[in-house]
Amino acid sequence: MSERPRRILHCDMDGFFAAIHRRDEPHLREVPLVVGGDPDGRGVVSTANYAARRYGRHSAMPAATAKRLCPEAVFLRPDLARYRAGSRRLMALLSEFSDRIEPVSLDEAYLELTDRLSSYPSTTAAAEAIRARVRETLGLTVSVGVANSRLVAKLASDWDKPDGLTVVPPKQVPGFLAPLPVRKLPGVGPTTERTLTEASLATVADLRAQGRERLVHLLGRIGGTLHNLAWGRDDCPVGVERARKSLGVETTFAVDQVNLAEMDRILTSLAERVHRGLLTRGLTGRTVTVKARYPDFRTVTRSQTLAEPPAEAEALATVAQQLLRRTEAGQTPVRLLGLTVANLTEAEPAEQLPLFR
Repeated sequence: MSERPRRILHCDMDGFFAAIHRRDEPHLREVPLVVGGDPDGRGVVSTANYAARRYGRHSAMPAATAKRLCPEAVFLRPDLARYRAGSRRLMALLSEFSDRIEPVSLDEAYLELTDRLSSYPSTTAAAEAIRARVRETLGLTVSVGVANSRLVAKLASDWDKPDGLTVVPPKQVPGFLAPLPVRKLPGVGPTTERTLTEASLATVADLRAQGRERLVHLLGRIGGTLHNLAWGRDDCPVGVERARKSLGVETTFAVDQVNLAEMDRILTSLAERVHRGLLTRGLTGRTVTVKARYPDFRTVTRSQTLAEPPAEAEALATVAQQLLRRTEAGQTPVRLLGLTVANLTEAEPAEQLPLFR
């Protein structure tokens, strides 16, 4: 007897932070809206509504750049207390549909419905019910992907945003994945994508054509993982997310870096990514660690535990740059830089700052 296909949903709110402001503040409903840092300083965009995205704005973009693209937009500082309250309501709503739920940030979660469809004739019907409940109860929209794995469900939820529903039956998974760019697969960051591009591997279909051995030879262990993902093979279970102990990012340079000013710039970019990840998860952290790897693969780390968590990405970048100066960077070439924040706790709600243009 064949095993019953899994029924996985990925629910991803549409521009969650901005959508909450638009819902609660009617005068913001028809304007381009950006939530993030100071556009007259070194802040970055956390999220933007879809009106603003039409001007080319996106998360992680410098807020000053976003302002140049659309000077008439309204900029808001993040209101974490409001987002966390909305997230609690969202997760409570989703838990009514399944006891197998895995939140992965304030505004997205996986649900397993494989043996939990007693109230609905199909997984699609359950997904439609979730979308209707979110709209009626929260006054917001959610995009839902339905598939037989977490991988495909997540990709599907992004297929028809905003306010979309994309269902990928098991037989259609290979065709759905084939034309996607390789960067859509988890684990394919800028360095891996560059390696694949240099090998003329641009799409998921290209990865399949190479076979597992070729990908392992090219990328090491991750090559085998990508081969499985390229065929939609993902048996990772859905469950309650374990408490996160740290959040970090790193980048490997195509050419060893010796310019300290350039490394400072790169650390600023990493700090923006880490800060955005913490904000999305409603977390802060007091322990900052910088990792540097030299051409001979020696790896050093330098850490500092702060009295208070960095409130802005700029403050986190400043600490990281100070830690970098406790390494040999600048005197010895560096092939990899990483930045991690640990000692995590739930973020304290911040006072909402006034609107500014």
